[in-house]
Parts: sequence; C-alpha cells; structure tokens
Amino acid sequence: MVRLSAASFLQRCQCAATVACASALTVCATACDPSANQATDQRGASLPQPAGQPLNSVSVAGQMVGMDVAALTGDQRAMQSNVKAFSDDYRRSLKLPDPARPIDHEAARAAVSPLTGVRSSVWMDRSNLIVMVGGAQYRSMETINRVCNALAPLGDTLAVVVNVQNVTARTSREADTLSRNCQLPEGQRAMLQPRRQIDALDPATRSAFEAERGGAAGK
Repeated sequence: MVRLSAASFLQRCQCAATVACASALTVCATACDPSANQATDQRGASLPQPAGQPLNSVSVAGQMVGMDVAALTGDQRAMQSNVKAFSDDYRRSLKLPDPARPIDHEAARAAVSPLTGVRSSVWMDRSNLIVMVGGAQYRSMETINRVCNALAPLGDTLAVVVNVQNVTARTSREADTLSRNCQLPEGQRAMLQPRRQIDALDPATRSAFEAERGGAAGK
C-alpha cells in the first residue's frame, strides 16, 4: 500500500478545494449571466437540458480530483459518485442515451395526456412518440418542450424524438409533422437513433415540387 506524507495529502486536498471553488465560481457566473438564464422559450416553456455538448473542463477536473481524494481516503461512495458523474457527462457528450433509464411507453402516454392542446399520443417505434394536438397554435417547439419535461421524470429523454401533428389542419403544410429529439437541436438525432419519415409526403420534396411548378407557370 502506498503511503503519503501529511504534506502531500494536504496538498492534494488543497487542490481539490481549489477546483471545487473554481466550479462554484463558474456556476455562479452562469447563474448571474442573463444570456445563460434564457433556458425558456418566448412562451415560458422550460427547455430540456441539451446533450451533445463538449465536456466541461472544470467539471472534469473536479471529478478527477474527487476520484483522487476518494482513493486516498478510501471513500468508496465518493469514488463511485465521481466515476458515475464523469461517465454520464461523457455519454451525453456522445449523444448516447442511458440504457439504464428507459422510458416506459404507457407511462409516457399517461404523462403527456393532460398537457394543454394534446388530443392523443402513440409510439411509432421505441424512439418516436407521435403527439396529436388540436390546433395550429400547439404545433410548436413549445409543445415539444412541454412533452419532454413531462417525460423527464420517467427516464432519459435523449432516447425520445417527439413528433407533433395538428389533427385539425386544413392544409398540407399545417399537417406537416414537427419533430425534435428532446435533448438535441432540431434535425439532430442521438447515437444509433434511426431517422424516420413521419409524413406521407416529405415537406422538402413538396416544397421543391411547388417551386418547380411555380417556375413553370411563370414562363
């Protein structure tokens, strides 16, 4: 067993304290920054925590020092906690859903049902949840945010793509499905997550056809 001098041990503890203070200052700066507090959209729906972000160097440093101190003191609980925190951050940076926290499909439908504007919901596959709403005003990213927030207590929403359809649509454009992964920007998918075409006619294909037809009519 490796024995460390008291001075060496105190030096490592001071290093851990320094990193902890740096982490606290970073959190404080973020909390005090008005731009960082824009975690809500214009209508007040909380935005899900984004995945796919680079690892935070301050957090990683704190976790590494935490592991080091836990190893020196024999604190297994602290060691496991820091290892898990690093593992979770790394997994999320890769856009990889947590296989240990799957969302039960029936529980998800029950959680979504009471939301304003929602008529019904159905799972297309293990990743794609189709949410049918009654009105164009509910076919929005705000609705997707509210659905994702309702699902968050049930498991890892990085594994879920919410597809919102307006069942009262009067035109084909109003009937287009609005889709987004709960924790990623529009158009992105989690690792190994298939990209499904929900609409019978792809909106991009229809737009190209309309543009071509408009150009022919103008000749």
